[in-house]
Amino acid sequence: MSDEGVSLDHPRGRIEQYNAPAGGWGALKATLNIVANQHTATRGGVALATMNKPGGFDCPGCAWGDPAKPHIAEFCENGAKALSWEATTLRATPEFFAAHTVAQMRTMSDHWLESQGRLAQPMMYDAASDTYQPIEWSSAFTVIGERLRALGDPDLADFYTSGRTSNEAAFLYQIFVREFGTNNFPDCSNFCHEPSSVGMPESIGIGKGTCLLEDFEHTDAFFTFGQNPGTNSPRMLTDLREMARRGVKIVVFNPLRERALERFTAPQDPIEMLTLSSTPIATHYYQVKVGGDAAAIKGIMKALLVLDDAAMAAQQPRVLDMHFIEGHTSGFEELKADLDATAWVDIERHSGLTRAQLEAAAKIYAEANATIVSWGMGITQHQCGTHNVQQLMNLLLLRGNIGRPGAGAAPVRGHSNVQGNRTVGIWEKPPAEMLDNIEKAFHFKPPRAHGRDTAASQDAIIAGRSRAFIGLGGNFIGASGDPELLGERFRELELCVHIATKLNRTHVNPGKTTLLLPALGHSEIDLQNGVPQRITVEDSMSMVRPSQGGLEPATPYTRAEPWIVAQIAKASLPNTVVDWDALVADYDLVRDKIEMVYPKLFQGFNARIADPRGFHLYNTARERIWKTSNGKANFKVFPGLNEDPRAANPEALTLTTIRSHDQFNTSIYSYTDRYRGVFDQRDVLFINEAEMNKRQLKFGDRVNLRTLSTDGETRQLLNIKIVPYKIPDGCCAAYFPEANPLLPRYSRDSKAGTPASKAIPIIIERR
Repeated sequence: MSDEGVSLDHPRGRIEQYNAPAGGWGALKATLNIVANQHTATRGGVALATMNKPGGFDCPGCAWGDPAKPHIAEFCENGAKALSWEATTLRATPEFFAAHTVAQMRTMSDHWLESQGRLAQPMMYDAASDTYQPIEWSSAFTVIGERLRALGDPDLADFYTSGRTSNEAAFLYQIFVREFGTNNFPDCSNFCHEPSSVGMPESIGIGKGTCLLEDFEHTDAFFTFGQNPGTNSPRMLTDLREMARRGVKIVVFNPLRERALERFTAPQDPIEMLTLSSTPIATHYYQVKVGGDAAAIKGIMKALLVLDDAAMAAQQPRVLDMHFIEGHTSGFEELKADLDATAWVDIERHSGLTRAQLEAAAKIYAEANATIVSWGMGITQHQCGTHNVQQLMNLLLLRGNIGRPGAGAAPVRGHSNVQGNRTVGIWEKPPAEMLDNIEKAFHFKPPRAHGRDTAASQDAIIAGRSRAFIGLGGNFIGASGDPELLGERFRELELCVHIATKLNRTHVNPGKTTLLLPALGHSEIDLQNGVPQRITVEDSMSMVRPSQGGLEPATPYTRAEPWIVAQIAKASLPNTVVDWDALVADYDLVRDKIEMVYPKLFQGFNARIADPRGFHLYNTARERIWKTSNGKANFKVFPGLNEDPRAANPEALTLTTIRSHDQFNTSIYSYTDRYRGVFDQRDVLFINEAEMNKRQLKFGDRVNLRTLSTDGETRQLLNIKIVPYKIPDGCCAAYFPEANPLLPRYSRDSKAGTPASKAIPIIIERR
């Protein structure tokens, strides 16, 4: 692959230790570089002043919460990059598409595709010339409507949603799709935090975190698992820094040493910047083996039981909160029996940590009055991701750390409104109450049968059981396992529609009829009938806030997602009973309908967003109300410790896929990952020196990687550079999405269907 003449192993590429802290002058320099490269110095600078501020717009990046009193510069380095990427003055024009066939673009890197800039106007694929050609909006909707109606069966179509989609657009989308007649809602949450959404309700009755930002001000200990906030949610570092400076124990479980979890310089702090000083973050850093999280958590819990026994023997206050356990929970004795039966030697072998390390972590947890447990995709993207999440819930429940100040569960969602999409109905398993309310609010009967999630949609597309795909944002192929096979099957679909801001990997695998529809970004003005509209988003703390962009739209052809959805609905449903024009003309009316469908959550929706700080959605677990089948918080036993027996192969390594620092999801801003010391390249394999010596490898060697597949298919990644890195024995890491060809579609969480991107058994083969 190439990138504007620069190959992934360009001679300029170098590995050079980065000794500076996270943030600081390095962050400022990187931010200025991306602003310059995207030509957004003026346009982006104006927008940054209002991003994440009352009356402004929500960052198009991560879903971290906004403080009650925002800083004058309430954005992080990666938020500035995300905005510059969106607010770029570069354009993918009809002239660009005329000059590049789809076959040519398919050979280009993901970075090159998005670097062409914002989609300038609607485009339709022409198979004869293998190019995209301009089409009028009205004609585009006519084509989409005709093709959808021609399917005959609504279940032959899949309707994907990205986490950047607003509540209003997502709600209208699910209403359209359900009036169309299906519940096929593959969603980007299926790629990342679905194990949280599946595992937490079984444990505590709700699939969301129980913390607010103010809990971080009152916690005594903070445990984080499988999360790299410096890259994935950098504004979280502000809260971690404040906790560290007031003496909170910050305990990290992560396979790789990540700079932002070691030390951080706040760019907003003039003293730290001018004195070149920094704040240490982690007080304890445990490099758990890839796939060893459940074993580590079991080890902590097993050590807690021992501490509790010792406290009782000494007639001291108990370590376990038995008042909470006996009054609020079920399953404690089963969990205790499982922990008693689990041998320390097995815990140490699978976790890669010693008994002494896990006992030390347990002691910190036991001595804290209030503890927050946080996690990212290093916990969820496993075959046992749901079990991993439930073990974290067990840990919290043992000391009653849910439903009191300074304590709770804090899953860190990866995209700006991925949580809100689910809240307003993007779900393939709709509850009966929601469907009843939709029927009352819109006067049509929505389908009751469960539809397809992302995993089922992938299988249906590959098997030919799906014939159409509409994507409300996102990069479906780029984020998937077996991307080449999925791309081939996409090219056999009857219809593909992509509502997007930029070109990506999915768009260069067009079906027989394919359209690219340019959408507004969060930072841009949304005018409907001459009236500026607000949208809303929900962050990781379940705070719903208004968002209103102030930049002029990228081009005269760019349209708001709610408007695009409404036009597709009208074209596809000639007998629709929904007044789409009225809803799109005034988003207050959309929010009124959201309130009708979800009256308990969104009572007084429009009145409540009159406060620009927004409002908190009611969280039952936070109130110690357990909406589970038995009305209790449940300890859930995970039998055993081993995630994947293939990793027992003496030649095998367990590969985890990671993002670089200049990346957000599948959007790659540059080939530099400065915190890990990687510059101008991405085709690298991080592995420790012991494993290198075992295989007689040295720094810079080129190797091939092959998956230990169980379906007979060959999955490999060729010509990858060996780079030594501090990572546990038996483990290695490579960049996402480049390493996705190694990920089999069948390697998924057994309950949530999320791909096991963080634990792929591979072997290294010499070239």
